[in-house]
Amino acid sequence: MGKKTRKAFNPQTPPKPKKPNWFVVTGIGVLAVAVLLSIVMVNKTNHTPPIANVPTAQPTSYEFMKQGELRFINANNVFITTIDIEIAQDDSKRTLGLMYRDKMSENQGMLFIFNEEEGRSFWMKNTILSLDIIFVNSSNEIVTIHKYTKPYSEETYSSDK
Repeated sequence: MGKKTRKAFNPQTPPKPKKPNWFVVTGIGVLAVAVLLSIVMVNKTNHTPPIANVPTAQPTSYEFMKQGELRFINANNVFITTIDIEIAQDDSKRTLGLMYRDKMSENQGMLFIFNEEEGRSFWMKNTILSLDIIFVNSSNEIVTIHKYTKPYSEETYSSDK
């Protein structure tokens, strides 16, 4: 209690006319109030998962598909950084998440959009890359960060806020 939250981001996504199905993320236009952002971080260890945990069936596409940009600002509205994002706004995209991806840049991530603000949990099952998971509330404030999550883990990474 009494812990100050940090201003999380100011999402702005200008549409690109040459790409159909471009999704514009705005703080006002999105009905979602709970957001999770998974940012790919460079795995500093040479992690080799146990053979038993290596997935056998994998989706056919592993490539990052930019659908927007997410801008991070601090509490004083000073720009920190921008990352490219994929949008996961339905159950099937949220379920798949970033599983089976074997490469992504450090400035790429996935934005999970939900219709209600409530505690959420995620795991790293079938996720090859170590990720940072950032939970954001309806006021666009970061409330929980899990850094360098463990690939292939079924450990739960959650936020009650």
